[in-house]
Amino acid sequence: MANLPAASSGTGPGDGSVEAVDEPPRGHVRVVYLGPVAPHWDIASDFGDRTTIEEFRQRAMARLLLLPPHDPQFRRNRERVARDAEREHLLLEWDLGIPEDEYGEGAG
Repeated sequence: MANLPAASSGTGPGDGSVEAVDEPPRGHVRVVYLGPVAPHWDIASDFGDRTTIEEFRQRAMARLLLLPPHDPQFRRNRERVARDAEREHLLLEWDLGIPEDEYGEGAG
């Protein structure tokens, strides 16, 4: 077993997935921050299979519903939502209402 070449560089799960590269996106999802009063998020779609989008929306809302962007749990759940979108081959767009670089500076 020690003679088998490594199939992955070990940079993370799903990074060497050939089917993820070859398969076109199955849809588009936009996650929009609504403001400081719950529910904080809205999830909309521009295109894609309605069933796939709705199932993704339910999973994402379960992770994000009561979390504003400044909550420490938000960063972990945002990464989970992004991985879920990758698995479903969905284009994911975030609209936090602030420039992405400002969010990155204040969240660390």
